[in-house]
Amino acid sequence: MSKRVLTTESGAPVADNQNSASAGIGGPLLLQDQHLLEKLARFNRERIPERVVHARGSGAYGHFEVTDDVTGFTHADFLSTVGRRTEVFLRFSTVADSLGGADAVRDPRGFAVKFYTEEGNYDLVGNNTPVFFIKDPIKFPDFIHSQKRDPFTSRQEPDNVWDFWAHAPEATHQVTWLFGDRGIPASYRHMNGYGSHTYQWTNAEGEAFFVKYHFKTNQGVRSLSAEQAVDLAGKDPNSHQTDLLQAIERGVHPSWTLYVQIMPAAEAADYRFNPFDLTKVWPHRDHPLQRVGRLVLDRNPDNVFAEVEQAAFSPNNFVPGIGPSPDKMLQGRLFAYADAHRYRLGVNHTLLAVNAPRATTAQNYGRDGFMAANAQGRHAKNYEPNSYDGPVETGRPLSAPLAVTGHTGTHEAPLHPKDDDFSQAGELYRLMSAEEQRRLVANIAGSLSQVSRDDVIEKNLAHFHAADPEYGRRVAEAVRALRED
Repeated sequence: MSKRVLTTESGAPVADNQNSASAGIGGPLLLQDQHLLEKLARFNRERIPERVVHARGSGAYGHFEVTDDVTGFTHADFLSTVGRRTEVFLRFSTVADSLGGADAVRDPRGFAVKFYTEEGNYDLVGNNTPVFFIKDPIKFPDFIHSQKRDPFTSRQEPDNVWDFWAHAPEATHQVTWLFGDRGIPASYRHMNGYGSHTYQWTNAEGEAFFVKYHFKTNQGVRSLSAEQAVDLAGKDPNSHQTDLLQAIERGVHPSWTLYVQIMPAAEAADYRFNPFDLTKVWPHRDHPLQRVGRLVLDRNPDNVFAEVEQAAFSPNNFVPGIGPSPDKMLQGRLFAYADAHRYRLGVNHTLLAVNAPRATTAQNYGRDGFMAANAQGRHAKNYEPNSYDGPVETGRPLSAPLAVTGHTGTHEAPLHPKDDDFSQAGELYRLMSAEEQRRLVANIAGSLSQVSRDDVIEKNLAHFHAADPEYGRRVAEAVRALRED
């Protein structure tokens, strides 16, 4: 059986793949060695800029199956029939660390789902926590700079981390989540996922509802202690990737049950706190969880770079029946995520296999740019409207319009009666068992005690005191004890 011929990228056969062309035996190499230059040039470009956040990730394919009727709240086609299945790709990630970081670290986890629906791809971009550190996207670059490697020491500095939080009291709720027992998941399979933001659903009658997504793990929530995480990160930095890969390969398919909280749009204005504030949760007693369906992961990617590193999720990828809310952080991400992919992967990143629609075909007038593969045929027009049967608009908005009023400007969010930064952090603390509280206090104190400035420590302690007096007192005592050692 004859072997296939090795070729250059232009298809020319390669005569020698072991020796570079040189000016005589032992002489300098020649610029005319096209195969050598092509191999080296491609090798130099095998890595693309890593994500600024969510750089280290893992992913898998699967499906989402509708189990409950939600047509009273949304006319999204992929949610229209009980039993209907939609192919999905889910990417997990850590947030702050680089591509070479360890999996078992104290950090929020990304939980991004791409639904390949028949009305286009729907991207639901969330985390494993229902809240976040800030409520306005203008603070996001500063927040991330404070959490990433310091430009001088090139390591994450407690001084920077806690100094930002000292000036961002709204972070207290998420800090309590992060340093609690769920701050270091045991694996990607053993954590919940949340849409985190508030989104809008619209039904066939045009009624609007605001929703929050909850993916509850069917494997049970399991987490690591700080000591277990240090040990595991040293033994296997790829622990979460390994666990996900091996589980799926041996037929143990992880799954999550999707629930939503639903708020009629008319209730939002008078709710006791701003329902679009990403630092807040909606209490379940106000808006109980309603089951929607089941998400199952059953296939590993064939190539991690092509399908995980190049996967691009953008929260502005909506489908009919689903749209945005006035959530400020969501509004900022509608631009920022797509723009990050245009920078990292190029303007044609939506043509890559993992990002392209699968249950339908994209039809638009986007052409050219780097890596263009969308010429669309001879005489195809690249403008609209045209007289040549090109794709046309539907005139049907994807979701209900959002009401706006007032003057343009840099406004703070409208105040609701319970719009404070500390109540929910205190409620979360009081929900914890005595042992959970003890570990939370120890985790916070272990990090906060490393801060060099007393005023930064005191500002952060004031936040914990405001959340719950006992919470603040215990953290203060633990920090003091560690600093006196």
